[in-house]
Amino acid sequence: MWNPLASLLGVFARDIGIDLGTATTLVTVRGQGIVIHEPSVVAIDRRTRRPLAIGAEAREMVGRTPGQIVAIRPLRDGVISDFDITERMLYYFINKVHPKKGLFRSSPRVVVGIPSGVTEVEKRAVHEAAISAGAREAYLVEEPMAAAIGAGLPVSESVGSMIVDIGGGTTEVAVISLGGIVVSRSIRVAGDEMDDEIVNYCRQKYNLLIGERMSERSKVAIGSAHPLPEEQTITIRGRNLITGLPQAIEVSSVEMREALSSSVQDIVDAVKATIDETPPELVSDLMEQGIVLAGGASQLQGLPERLSEETRMHVYRADDPVTCVVRGAGAVVADLDRYHKVLSSTQRGALPRSR
Repeated sequence: MWNPLASLLGVFARDIGIDLGTATTLVTVRGQGIVIHEPSVVAIDRRTRRPLAIGAEAREMVGRTPGQIVAIRPLRDGVISDFDITERMLYYFINKVHPKKGLFRSSPRVVVGIPSGVTEVEKRAVHEAAISAGAREAYLVEEPMAAAIGAGLPVSESVGSMIVDIGGGTTEVAVISLGGIVVSRSIRVAGDEMDDEIVNYCRQKYNLLIGERMSERSKVAIGSAHPLPEEQTITIRGRNLITGLPQAIEVSSVEMREALSSSVQDIVDAVKATIDETPPELVSDLMEQGIVLAGGASQLQGLPERLSEETRMHVYRADDPVTCVVRGAGAVVADLDRYHKVLSSTQRGALPRSR
């Protein structure tokens, strides 16, 4: 039944798609495209738990704050570890793109991408956080599905598509057909785990303690999953654990590949295990269509080549892999009727009727 008030609100409220990532939050607004791409970091006062900075400003504080201020990431391994801080972060981002000003103080509809392995309790936590943050209606879509839509895969057709979404906290592997996920696997190994492995490698091999940002910078610069055409080096700076003094060392891409080998192998194993569980008819489709990589950590050099060797299938990165999930969430919120089937199962019954 047509609801004139809802229609009026829709005129003044711009629908929002959110990729609530462990490392980065991206927000797209209907009609404007991606308007926020900031770290999922909140700086808070230890005593009052009052947020002092959120996003890019808070990221600059990581590892550099005085004792009473702590910069935290409220999501860990793709799930909410601190509900209150996540709610405040969502409120900040939603109000940054949709400030409640003027005569019509309408609220937007929001679609949030969530990892496919989360529990019902975790789903409710994300949904409640979005509503508490100011959403009029909140819907959830699993990240691999959102990534596949954002990558332009034919998710609604009777053909198999495979997406490997490697983010900050989780790697999501899914085979999709006819608007649903046929086989999926979620592992809590992704960009953050890679950074930790580089930190541990430097500590064990060189007695050098490095920070999170130095680890990430070296991974992006020379990290790889497959031998490079020309091996590279980078200078890593940190504190020598024996002398306690600052030290700089040269690390090669060969060493970096050794440091990342465990995480990369875990991702390879997850992809192969998913293929092993896929029905033969869909495997045939995958051999023709190939495997698509999405997510920030999928940009690791040599990863498509490594997966192609291991699976004997064509593997390629999606265009702009970092934004696949948020672009997919934006497409869903723009046409909820069309994408009704891809919403999280607990949300489908809440979808309002077409007007």
